[in-house]
Amino acid sequence: MAGKRHKSRRIALQALYEIDSVSRNDEAVVARLLAGVDLSEENQAFVRDLVRGAIEHREEIDGHIQRLAPAWPVAQIALIDRNILRLAIFEILFDNKVPVKVAINEAVELAKAFGSESSAKFVNGVLRSVSELTSR
Repeated sequence: MAGKRHKSRRIALQALYEIDSVSRNDEAVVARLLAGVDLSEENQAFVRDLVRGAIEHREEIDGHIQRLAPAWPVAQIALIDRNILRLAIFEILFDNKVPVKVAINEAVELAKAFGSESSAKFVNGVLRSVSELTSR
């Protein structure tokens, strides 16, 4: 199951990246990305929930990013890093279905796979600060 969840997060990240970069319809993007993969209905629903949640809460999520990484205006954060953070912060602050450490670890792995050399460290630092918000 963990491998399928990781694959689901990768697809959700792809969708968020595409939606953010070319302003496409989120449901159409998700449907197209899911059409080409072998995922259970449960994991397809997980992808849809992640994308929908990250988009619905984007303004609040971006506010957290701005407060926790003030040296980097959200619009200037690398597109991939910004969407990894949005995905993980949605899981940590709004979804609450996985332990915080799992959400952070998954985000760091995505940053290592898709981001720059410094992405994993940046994502980890911001998400550690977000995790402190949940323990207050």
